[in-house]
Amino acid sequence: MLHGLPIKEFLLLWIVVLSSALAITSLFPFIYFMIRDFHIAKREEDIGFYAGFIGASYMLGRALTSIMWGTIADRFGRKPVIIIGTASVVVFNTLFGLSTNLWMAISTRFLLGSLNGVLGPIKAYASEIVKEEYQALAMSAVGTAWGAGLIIGPALGGFLAQPAEKFPAVFSTGSLFGRFPYFLPCLIISLFAFIVAIACFWIHETLHTHKSKKLSSALESASPGSSDEADMNEGSSNESLIKNWPLMSSIIAYCVFSIHDLAYTEIFSLWAESPRRLGGLSYSTQDVGLVLAISGFGLLVFQTLLYPVAEKIIGPIMILSIPLLTSYHYIAMLSGITLSIVLNCASLVKNILATSIETGLFILQNRAVEQHQRGAANGLATMLMSLGKAAGPASGGILFSWSEKRQDADFLPGDQMVFFILNIIELIGVLMIFKPFSVQRRQ
Repeated sequence: MLHGLPIKEFLLLWIVVLSSALAITSLFPFIYFMIRDFHIAKREEDIGFYAGFIGASYMLGRALTSIMWGTIADRFGRKPVIIIGTASVVVFNTLFGLSTNLWMAISTRFLLGSLNGVLGPIKAYASEIVKEEYQALAMSAVGTAWGAGLIIGPALGGFLAQPAEKFPAVFSTGSLFGRFPYFLPCLIISLFAFIVAIACFWIHETLHTHKSKKLSSALESASPGSSDEADMNEGSSNESLIKNWPLMSSIIAYCVFSIHDLAYTEIFSLWAESPRRLGGLSYSTQDVGLVLAISGFGLLVFQTLLYPVAEKIIGPIMILSIPLLTSYHYIAMLSGITLSIVLNCASLVKNILATSIETGLFILQNRAVEQHQRGAANGLATMLMSLGKAAGPASGGILFSWSEKRQDADFLPGDQMVFFILNIIELIGVLMIFKPFSVQRRQ
């Protein structure tokens, strides 16, 4: 430990979250071209419609099983759930890269989401490996790893997809990676997840610490009334999670931001890769990957050095996302180096704001319950958040496809309508993080 911090546990936590995040978002830069290669979209404007269902299938699978994995983590420990979830990335992310049609892509993503129950238990684990004064730092580590994955994943997908076209001297069209143009980034991520799954066997289990403390307390209690008092305390601590408003208010706000963030992630890549005549940027997968990689580097610097200081003020400045998203329509009118600089700055600020508010909500969720309920509480949060994130890509893809068909509309034509609706969702989320809707548990 360094200055009382468990460095090894922080590192393991970081790479577990990173491996899951890479699998979730690596497809966004190439999903437009994957749908095109499936030859299922009759028109170019319909590609976004089908892309949304692939993005949503992972989150739908996770929503259906998150409470189950959270309950298992509370009963049997955080460690086995983390190992199983990381191993699922190895299998199903690899199969996704070998998809030859829409239904294979949807089913492999759905199974990956169903078996990867890492997020809830890992947040409980993060809050249990440190003292309360370090919880902001622990949750910042989760947020940093998640934010890095949200950026590095698309960067890998952007740079490594279609390798036979980008690197013909290395990959021939008749090779495995030529026949499966989206397999290489999935394979790289799966190999990383395999290493992480092996490393997870050295994770320190935190659940038994809580149980041993309860047992010691019970053995040391000698007075006749102590058992009654313990039962009362246990009953109060086992209150229904649904009736715990400090928990539920943070989860509901988290869900709203989840809908917005995944819809934005889906729409950004589709918008950047769509042709100029439809209001896009005509970017390649590599161009999108570069933008997201630059944003990721800035995000890591912010989360590592500045987030603990900005924790108390980050909520109010989330309102900055609204004029920022409005500017995207006008950014598309730029070109050359000016376009690159402005787009990278906008993407960086947007990702910093989104990751910071989610980190703050992670902290509120874990402070709202006792340790023995954290796995279930985070499972509930993950389930509801996953429903939001399932709705995000699906609705985002449908919204984007619809907007491309109304380029000549009188009211908010083309992509202006997309960013307007994203702003409405963002404004609702910002209002939810303030009183009277949001409350904190009394310590």
